[in-house]
Amino acid sequence: MAENYFGLTDTGKVRTNNEDTFITQKVMGGRMLLASVIDGVGGYNGGEVAAAIAKEVFIDRLSGLQGEIIPGMIDAFKLASAQISDKKASDKELESMACVATMALVDVEHNQFFYAHVGDTRLYLLRDSSLVKISKDHSFVGFLEDSGRLTETAAMNHPKRNEINKALGFTSQIDTDESFIETGQSPFLPGDMLLLCSDGLTDMVDKTAILDIVTQNIPLQEKATLLINTANDNGGRDNVTVVLVKNDKPQQRPQATMPTSQPMKRNDENDDGVTASRPQLKQEPRFKTEPAMTQHKSNGLSIILGLLCLVFLATSIWLYMSKQNNGKPTAPSVTPAEKLRNADEVKLQDAIDAFKGDTLTLSDTSFKNPVILTDTLHIDQDTLYIRVKGDIVLQRDTAYKGPALVVGKDSKLIVLENFKFSGFDVAVELQNTGFALKSTQFTNCRLPVQRKYELLADKPVTADFPATKVNPQTVNNQTSVKPNGAR
Repeated sequence: MAENYFGLTDTGKVRTNNEDTFITQKVMGGRMLLASVIDGVGGYNGGEVAAAIAKEVFIDRLSGLQGEIIPGMIDAFKLASAQISDKKASDKELESMACVATMALVDVEHNQFFYAHVGDTRLYLLRDSSLVKISKDHSFVGFLEDSGRLTETAAMNHPKRNEINKALGFTSQIDTDESFIETGQSPFLPGDMLLLCSDGLTDMVDKTAILDIVTQNIPLQEKATLLINTANDNGGRDNVTVVLVKNDKPQQRPQATMPTSQPMKRNDENDDGVTASRPQLKQEPRFKTEPAMTQHKSNGLSIILGLLCLVFLATSIWLYMSKQNNGKPTAPSVTPAEKLRNADEVKLQDAIDAFKGDTLTLSDTSFKNPVILTDTLHIDQDTLYIRVKGDIVLQRDTAYKGPALVVGKDSKLIVLENFKFSGFDVAVELQNTGFALKSTQFTNCRLPVQRKYELLADKPVTADFPATKVNPQTVNNQTSVKPNGAR
């Protein structure tokens, strides 16, 4: 019987070295298959080193894994990230290296798989000729695509498609943020197939073309080769790696049972005398008698009387409540319609909410027009640096009176760079929060920043409120505000 898994990697048509690697190896005493695609980041040599470290750690940590599966996979990702960081610290030539990875532990015998994922490599599940993307891309462009705000074609051609938010070896946040590593578990039914791949495939080949290839009745090796050849034929701008895993057990299809034409035996007895338990069919009389018709009329009259009683009861309650309210009828409550936000402000708020790293970069390629705010944008992260590339303007809707941004009271440090606010009474509202602005402009804003302090009530307070240094600019009546100490 042919192997039910296969992996293949290729340098592509543009790159001179291959920073991708993969794993297809039986682990845990042969009970499970470890499948992984690892994409190195960091230029020549650096990306290859990071990917090689992760591959070695994954195999070593999971080969003899005992106990719970997903915690073991999370531990493997954390160990790989730590070893990459240690190597970067000891070799300055590799200080920019990191890697992204998608891993699956496949238990064909019990029809299930587990996965862990960081970055923009991908995991797909093929079932019944449908290709479902399991993992989420940890990038801003990937977030827009996964949330339906960007089409697949637009994402494939987006200039920022290769900018990632998460990677192994990037930051120590992986040790403290439970959401840093995406994990999950899913059934893996007979006939199902998994596809793990690097972005060198998905940036060159769309989902429809991938589906056409993986559903062909050819061996896994030929499918993998055809996927890579298609990516190279479409430009091959990056290394491309694919791993395929198939549950090759025969599919269980239920057999339809034809109804018997023989009459049912009395007492439902089979030929061997065993009594079968079958539902008894109630036979309706061929002709309805007059008493039956009378019964239906009686039932209809009962229903009408019951409805009249309910109406009388409701009317009595309403009259009683009206008298209790100083004799005035109580006006029915009207729930105001929910305010509908426009697409750009929803996209901006979602981008802030979904971001888990330290620095969020917003590009004017995603926000080509001024973002008209009809409600407040909220920032609730502990620490966040939001940087604007290009020209993004936050502008107040004429019917909106509130602030543009509100920083949560539990936030510790928020930094805004290159923002532009227009027309707000209060542009930014915050409490006891570390806050800094860099090259931020306010046009026709009565209060650019309003800080609220929570102080103890009815007790003497000793507090130092630091001054804010303001550097006025004379261009277009705009002002750049920087707290003391900001660079």
